[in-house]
Amino acid sequence: MLITVFTLACIFLVLMTFLCLYRAYVGPTVADRVISINVISTKAIVIMVLVSIIYHKEYFLDIAIVYALIAFLATIGVAKYLQKGVLE
Repeated sequence: MLITVFTLACIFLVLMTFLCLYRAYVGPTVADRVISINVISTKAIVIMVLVSIIYHKEYFLDIAIVYALIAFLATIGVAKYLQKGVLE
């Protein structure tokens, strides 16, 4: 029963990711695009954690943690670039 709920949650998150992808494509400002890409990466991390729970594979959690670190650093880098115009 719990596996079914997690599987449905994964499917729902994938569908919502496509809406964020649309916002990243259409977004009128750069900030909208950055936020939507950040939301997509957050949803990808949650999907990785759910897949780890569904298939009982702990190494997916390690991959999710590394991906979260990379996504965080990328968001900070883009925000700094948008603020100052240069990465120092």
